[in-house]
Parts: sequence; C-alpha cells; structure tokens
Amino acid sequence: MGKGVVGLAVKVGVQLYSVRKALAKDLYGTLQRVAESGYRYVEAANPNPREDPGIGFGLPALEAKKLLGDLGLKVIGSHIGGLQPDTIEPVLDYHAELGNPQIGCPIEFFPAGDLDAVLRHCERFNAIGEKCRARGIRFYYHNHFNEFQKINGRYVFDILMENTDPDLVFVELDTYWVARAGVDPLEVMRKYQDRLILLHQKDFPADAPQPLVLFGEVVDPEANLDGKTFGAAVDPRSFTEIGTGILPIQNIIDEAALMPHLGFIIVEQDHTQLDELESIRKSREALGKYRGISLEA
Repeated sequence: MGKGVVGLAVKVGVQLYSVRKALAKDLYGTLQRVAESGYRYVEAANPNPREDPGIGFGLPALEAKKLLGDLGLKVIGSHIGGLQPDTIEPVLDYHAELGNPQIGCPIEFFPAGDLDAVLRHCERFNAIGEKCRARGIRFYYHNHFNEFQKINGRYVFDILMENTDPDLVFVELDTYWVARAGVDPLEVMRKYQDRLILLHQKDFPADAPQPLVLFGEVVDPEANLDGKTFGAAVDPRSFTEIGTGILPIQNIIDEAALMPHLGFIIVEQDHTQLDELESIRKSREALGKYRGISLEA
C-alpha cells in the first residue's frame, strides 16, 4: 500500500445529494451552510435532465454559476440521471456555460447474467463520452455494489471498463459501495488508476444492522437487481459519517494520493441519522485529521 508520498494532497468536495432534503426546502440557505461548513467544491446531482438540463437548481447556467460563485463554491462535476447520447446536447450546453468540466452517470442496473445488456450499456457510454469530449467535457461512471456481480466469472465493472474507451469513459469510484460488494477498494483504485478522476467517500458503522458485505446473507449474488430491489436491500442505518465507522479511510486516502489523475475526495452521505448539514460538516471536519488531505481552496 502506498503512503501518500507521491503526488499532491487530495482536495475535499461534497456531493450535494447528501443535502438533497435541505436543498429542496431552501436552495440558497443550504448552499450558504455548505460553504460555511468549509466546502469549496461541490458535485451536483440532477435526476431529471429532461425537465432541467442543469444541476438540479432550476436556474439558468449563468445564474447558477453566479449563485455558487458568490458563496465561494465551484462545481467540479455533476451526476445526471438517464443520460442518452441523442438527448445530451442541452445538458452539454448548460454545463459548458456553467464551466463544469465533467458530468457523470450516477447509477445503472444490469440484468443478472446478461452480457449483451452490459455491452449495450458500454456502447451507450462510449457514445455519451464522445459527445462530451467534443464539447471539452469529461464523462465518468459512478459505481454502486451491483457492478460487482459476476457474468461468466467476471465482474460487471471489469466488463464495463474493458469495453469502454478509456479516453471517453472515466471513473468516479465509490469506495463504500466497492467494500459492500466484498471487494477491496484499494485494488480497484490501483487497477483503474489511469481512469480514476473522482473518489466518493462515506463510512460504514460498526453497529450497522447489516453485514458490511451485501452479497450472500443479504443479497443473492445471482439476483436480478433493479432500482426497487437495490433500494430494498440497503438499510439506511448502514451509513455513517467519515471517521466514525470501520472503513480503512486513511489507507484509502494514502492510495488516493498516488493516483495520477485524482484531484478530489468527495463526501457523499446517501443516508444519515443526523441532520444532513451536520452530517457533511462532521465528515469534512474528520477528513481534516487524516494525512494527505488538503482543505485549502
């Protein structure tokens, strides 16, 4: 394992999905609290690009850019739900005007055992990546645990990587979800270091009501996972703030410091038992205590 002696310290951002309920109630006030918590970099989340091609704020690009800029916040990426190559142009127009360098696929599901379906996704991702590259924007894929089901003895994630162009499809690795699949996130980071551009981090509580590894006791490794079955499998109490659980956070950060293209570790709290804004504040404060982390703008 690397000790973080090569490369620069990793900067910290936050995925705004972590404060989605607060944003829905008070957009400006919530973003102000995000900034007051010390965050300078944000990753947006927009599940409905057909209704709003932007970052989920319901604002034109220049208004969103000014709002964020006035608060000292900068967009470093955005999850966009349901991306399709034939409807992506309005999304790219928006993000080019916003000045966002990259957009990503937040989640996909792959029918169990269906290699052809996975390969069709690969074709789509390559096409999206080509459209993005033509506009000077990078496209990345964000994993969960279902990509570590196997088809013919091989992880779906590996099949995705092998059948997408590394110059078109990059990786945002969520270490929590890799661990919940029973796979070592450090190994995945090393294997795809040339494509890894963003890292998602949260923690797993020691007293969680589920085992860390979902496959086996909780989820049949051969199960057909979709949005409904995925959601039903994951207990919301099996998430906790960084530094309060059992994941090897320092080891992950040490490895992140060695990644040649990784600039940010992004706090993403899918669920929390705390107030959302208190949750992200607590994780950022904890990250500042690990070596290899930069909290500077």
